[in-house]
Amino acid sequence: MELQHISASLNSIVTETAHFIAEQRKNFTLDAVSDKGLNQLVSYVDVEAEKLLVNALSRLVPEAGFITEENTSDVGRKTLNWIIDPLDGTTNFIHGLPVYSVSVALAEGQEILVGAVYEIGRKELFSAWKNGGAWCNGQAIHVSKETELKNSLMATGFPYYDFEQMDAYIHTLKDLMQSTHGLRRMGSAAVDLAYVACGRFEGFFEYGLHAWDVAAGCLLVKEAGGSLCDFDGKDDFLFGSSIVADNTGIHSALMQIIENRF
Repeated sequence: MELQHISASLNSIVTETAHFIAEQRKNFTLDAVSDKGLNQLVSYVDVEAEKLLVNALSRLVPEAGFITEENTSDVGRKTLNWIIDPLDGTTNFIHGLPVYSVSVALAEGQEILVGAVYEIGRKELFSAWKNGGAWCNGQAIHVSKETELKNSLMATGFPYYDFEQMDAYIHTLKDLMQSTHGLRRMGSAAVDLAYVACGRFEGFFEYGLHAWDVAAGCLLVKEAGGSLCDFDGKDDFLFGSSIVADNTGIHSALMQIIENRF
């Protein structure tokens, strides 16, 4: 496969879907929201956006399967899969907070080949392909060069349905509040990872995510020169239950805090 060509086509598809979501937000009301689980909200916008993506991506790489949040595809998992979150940050979208994104990746097994995250509020398209670097609106991006945790800005996501590790998480927040420039909770893991990739955050950690939340963002971080692992320091961050992404410069200090608490 020509990954650069696939990346360019994916960028166009993701951008078109982002424009659809932005248009739908103009007249969106809470009447269009349903609940698929504890604090797991969904609307017709999520579903229709995913259908747009699945239809277009089916033509782009016909041999690929699908791993999607809203289960709109009848094609199951294969060796090669599109991993799709049509609207990452649905709760933000519903409440009119301008941080939500489209996140799509193509993976072969656990190896991510191509990825794109479109942050709709700022109209920023983050993209990457394996060994092709990471980009934002056509400009190369790189992780921060900061090496001191005390000078770092961190991102996280609050648990919203899995509260089993809440105590460890709260203690980790306390540790990082006292040893960094601060913590931010954007409400979209895909955006958090994109912001690590472009140097706005030095690090990001969260548990209880799914592959569609992180797949594209993981490739962005990797291609931008960053580091990825799970809370145990291992490589099970794509289909596992936890993720740590950072600029490599603060990796040891960040992992020391996380591993001490979890």
